[in-house]
Amino acid sequence: MSERAVLEVIALDAEDAVAAQTGGADRLELVTDMAADGLTPSAGTFAEIRASVDISLRVMLRLENGFAAGDVGALVRAARELRGAGADAFVLGFLDADGGVDVAAVERIVAELDGCRWTFHRAIDRAADRDALRKQLADLPGLDTYLTAGSAAGVDDGLPTLLTEAARRGEPGYEPRLLVGGGLRLDHVPRLRAAGIDGFHIGGAARPGGWTRPVSAAAVREWRAALDA
Repeated sequence: MSERAVLEVIALDAEDAVAAQTGGADRLELVTDMAADGLTPSAGTFAEIRASVDISLRVMLRLENGFAAGDVGALVRAARELRGAGADAFVLGFLDADGGVDVAAVERIVAELDGCRWTFHRAIDRAADRDALRKQLADLPGLDTYLTAGSAAGVDDGLPTLLTEAARRGEPGYEPRLLVGGGLRLDHVPRLRAAGIDGFHIGGAARPGGWTRPVSAAAVREWRAALDA
């Protein structure tokens, strides 16, 4: 717990990004269309946000609601365009119809990323076998984070899984950082930090006015203070 915890905030635009950085965010997850749980933003939006802040950015690669890859060629093209605009870190994750990781889709996209760092997102919370998924992805280049609530229902239900996985950090498939998000509340933080978890992801919690309102620097500041306590 001696190291500063990473606070990642969802940003839809430059206004969000500036507020999140002002509040103390370390990193942003860039998405569009939260009605579909967050899809890939345009290269133009990425460029505008990149020009507005100097903290780390991770860009969502997801073109449709759900956890199926859909048109992998279109995802590859989106990744290529974003890389051309300067993006160097991404968020992705796809499952097959049986709840297993869609290895072919993930491998094809990761090949286009060519060594960029990336997060496997909350598709892991819908996986039929979390441990198997981790081990299948363990050797892919650039994977350094799992965004997870421990359960599809959120952190309240997933807390035992998060604590178990935190205790396994360093084992094969468990080297990436746990970035906890999905129904995360401030009252979860002390127990998660005590378990050595050092990554936290907020979306709605950074927007007291709801998703139609921008990120609140004050709300982000409250989270920063809680993580640093």
